[in-house]
Amino acid sequence: MPIYEYECERTGKQFEVEQRMSDEPLTACPECGGPAHRLIAGGAAVIFKGSGFHATDYRNHSAFAPSCGRDRPCCGRDVPCETSPRND
Repeated sequence: MPIYEYECERTGKQFEVEQRMSDEPLTACPECGGPAHRLIAGGAAVIFKGSGFHATDYRNHSAFAPSCGRDRPCCGRDVPCETSPRND
């Protein structure tokens, strides 16, 4: 369910409420009972926390790229990277 942000018009305090999209907006502050209005959000954002996500686990691209060098060919070549792929 989406989380909507509201502001109490009496105290200026902001609060969040989890509501269905089909629910009517709140009109009263749950703390003081004063009038409240829904704030316009800056947009939806997805925040991934914990391990298993790109920002925490996949920054090291070498885990996915083939390793190149003298001992091991890369990029589907039959010869090491420092050797020309042409047959001279």
